Amino acid sequence: QVQLVESGGGLVQAGGSLRLSCAASGGTFSMYPMAWFRQAPGKEREFVAAINTNGGTGYANSVKGRFTISRINAENALYLQMNSLKPEDTAVYYCAANTKRREYDYWGQGTQVTVSS
Repeated sequence: QVQLVESGGGLVQAGGSLRLSCAASGGTFSMYPMAWFRQAPGKEREFVAAINTNGGTGYANSVKGRFTISRINAENALYLQMNSLKPEDTAVYYCAANTKRREYDYWGQGTQVTVSS
């Protein structure tokens, strides 16, 4: 059973930065593709960024060039560096693990990010 715990959310002004962290336990972190998703009020959850086991990354167009996903396998940690934040980035951010190579099947509880204009 994999447990994921996000941290690092908060309130920031537009143009500011935040770094989200996700601590993983209970599995073999280095073997799992990982991702960040977000859900804004009244909207469906959407993909933000992903990183595979070799460090390859992918981003949603809306965050490309502003957000950076990274991982430190030795620390069972996933990160999301968010720069040049915009009010439309306001959402609950979730980290997710893909343990069976089919879908993201483990999720954290989420961390709130609020960007004021």
